Amino acid sequence: MTKLFRYGRTTLLVLAASLLMAACGQDDDPQQSESAGGQESPPHPVEVTQMSRQDIPLEKSYPSLLRSDDEVTLVARVTGFLEQRHFEAGQLVEQGQKLYTIEPDLYQAAVNQREADLQSARAELARAQRDAQRFERLLSQNSVSRQQYDQARAELGVAQAGVAQAEAALASAQIDLDYAEVTAPVSGMISLSQVNIGNLVSSGTELATITPLDPLEVRFQLPQRDAFELRRQIGEASVEAITAVLQVPGMEGDDASALEGRLDFLGSRVDMGTSTVQASATFANPEARVLPGQFARVSLEGLKRFDVLAVPEIAIGQGLMGPQVFVLDEESVARARTVELGEVAGPWQIIRGGLEVGERVVVGDPSGIEPGRAIDPQPFEGNAGEVVEQVEQEQAEENAEEKAGAQAAMQDGPADGEASEDEEE
Repeated sequence: MTKLFRYGRTTLLVLAASLLMAACGQDDDPQQSESAGGQESPPHPVEVTQMSRQDIPLEKSYPSLLRSDDEVTLVARVTGFLEQRHFEAGQLVEQGQKLYTIEPDLYQAAVNQREADLQSARAELARAQRDAQRFERLLSQNSVSRQQYDQARAELGVAQAGVAQAEAALASAQIDLDYAEVTAPVSGMISLSQVNIGNLVSSGTELATITPLDPLEVRFQLPQRDAFELRRQIGEASVEAITAVLQVPGMEGDDASALEGRLDFLGSRVDMGTSTVQASATFANPEARVLPGQFARVSLEGLKRFDVLAVPEIAIGQGLMGPQVFVLDEESVARARTVELGEVAGPWQIIRGGLEVGERVVVGDPSGIEPGRAIDPQPFEGNAGEVVEQVEQEQAEENAEEKAGAQAAMQDGPADGEASEDEEE
């Protein structure tokens, strides 16, 4: 108890001495105190720009699902036993390459039979032609009746039809024989075989799937505003071609993680359920390192917002009424102005309302600026990205200094001598 009383008495004495010294200081130099309280802060140097309408490039990406536009499922066109498979699963096959053999001997025999039928029909046609010619001469000599001549002409027509029928049957048999050898209709990677060798297949049996990997088609949905602006740009003769960039998640740092392609379709109607417009782009994939079925993001380089007001995103602060910026009056004094925000375009923030063309707006770091603060306007070069980088660098340096000071203060700590003196008292 005695020690606690001593500590309390010491603290009260120190506090009273501090108050007395402060009162004496104020009495000694009252003019200096008043001068310090009434001194105005110097103008704060910060970058300022005069608002004008401009075209702002957008940095937007859209989710999509990769697909191969020319993917083909192989099916059997004839019935028979699967005799041979001429590929390995996962192999890249070329268009026209033989893949399966389905009992070709059976269909070759059918072709031979149809060829024989055609020869017989042609022989019958030759006989009918000779009879018709002979009866025509005899009719001119009144040696045969008109009825006999008409009968010969009818037999000639039947023989001609027989030849046509035999030719059609031979063509059908030849088609079946061709289908007995299944070939690749497109080039691409072939899947596992769905049917084993020796199994009986029929017309319509699925055999395998061929997926072309180069190029790849990507379909995605554009918000209707983006689609409107994109269609406007495509319609202008001076606009550069829109470049599509494909980013595949999980492959960052890989050369194939970003593919450049072209936009080749933009829909002509808005989906009523999603308020989006369908679009598609094509990407070259020569090394087949990106596969269909993967989820990816597609960004369009060259998409813009036309004739808009925008400020660097760093210039936007938060006020009582919502987002705000600082506008300079005629005397270069900062005045807070609530604004309506649009979309973010890279380092730029598009402004929908609250600012007018010709107003001067603080576009540098708004920290340390309060309404009524005098501003020393600095020229703005128009590069919002550099402003953001500069502010981020300054904040990082300040954070590093604060961290170093805090660590130094923790290392110093209270002196052991002072603590021992307090204990003695």
